[in-house]
Amino acid sequence: MRIGVPKEPENEARVAIVPGSMKKLIKAGFEVLVEKGAGMNANYLDSQYEELGAKIVSRKEALECENIICINYPGLDGINSGTNLTCVSDPFRNPQSVNECMEAKVTLMSMDMIPRRLSRAQSMDVNSSQDNLAGYKAVLLGAANVPRGIPMMTTSAGTVRPAKVVVMGSGVAGLQAIATAKRLGAVVYASDVRKSAAEQIESVGGRFIEVDGMDDFEDESGYAKPLTPEFIQKVNDTVCGVAMDADIIITTARIFGRPAPITVPTSAVDNFKSGAVVVDMNADVGGNCESTVAGKVITTKNGVIIVGTSNLPGTLANTASMLYSNNLTTFITSLVDDGKVVISEDDDVLVGAPEGSDFYVGGMGGVLICKDGELHPKQTRLAGVVE
Repeated sequence: MRIGVPKEPENEARVAIVPGSMKKLIKAGFEVLVEKGAGMNANYLDSQYEELGAKIVSRKEALECENIICINYPGLDGINSGTNLTCVSDPFRNPQSVNECMEAKVTLMSMDMIPRRLSRAQSMDVNSSQDNLAGYKAVLLGAANVPRGIPMMTTSAGTVRPAKVVVMGSGVAGLQAIATAKRLGAVVYASDVRKSAAEQIESVGGRFIEVDGMDDFEDESGYAKPLTPEFIQKVNDTVCGVAMDADIIITTARIFGRPAPITVPTSAVDNFKSGAVVVDMNADVGGNCESTVAGKVITTKNGVIIVGTSNLPGTLANTASMLYSNNLTTFITSLVDDGKVVISEDDDVLVGAPEGSDFYVGGMGGVLICKDGELHPKQTRLAGVVE
């Protein structure tokens, strides 16, 4: 069994498999072929891979392996029919990648589709591992750009009040952002459309912003549901009201497979104080802030700084790669049976929980997107996008 690890595109500093995963992969029976320089941008040297048993090869050789593990969808040039391709393909936003794999009869497994509520899937959940780092880095970017200190300071020259931070959304990224801002000494307020999130917010030191009429807007997958325009407006008005005198505002709202919802309209930015920093964690999928420019840091006419840095986990490439590699190593070794990688219809991580299970989600399968030229039959929601 061979695993190929190609180098990621130029705009991606992470690498899918790190040297520390070699021992577990080799023990499971894999031969690991890493493209030359694949880990360089994440500070993993070719010599480190070789010392732990991997082979450093050309891109052509890495892509000829029967199993390929990467982060971004690599395209199919040089990949053979029947290959197991495991990556984060974001199939709802990039249906062309699914069509390409079906035409080429490549088995596509997209790790962002993992059934995150399955206990066995949690150690394979790349969404959580990368979102956690993104939430941490968002706070650091806010702190680096805001023109004031974060914690309360009592000095002979006077007392500095703690900064006020507002975090919009309290999924994995939001909770880490709240905890990080709290550790830096800020007073943290946070919101979420899931009323059940109040306890989680308070457990990491935040103060919950409640909106009148709030219910638990959460779907069976554990993601936030799309909201009515009227309720979105109500949430925006309430939370942006709290944020009017905030020093740092972090937006985290992301709806699975859809463009990011606007939670900070330009009209709200116009009312934020000069020097406030908005860190938009979803600049790569449209942005939560209407004024965000993806990939750039801009300053509005009224002095609000808007950070649109894309791929926040990639800015922590060494740690992000290590966590992603742990997720993927656990996943790929779980598929090994009698010296072969087996794509089993009985594996809930691959195909989703069976109907009748507490974890069943109608219209959604697992990470297995397509095999033998056909979309997996459980991926009925995706079928509507692909067709």
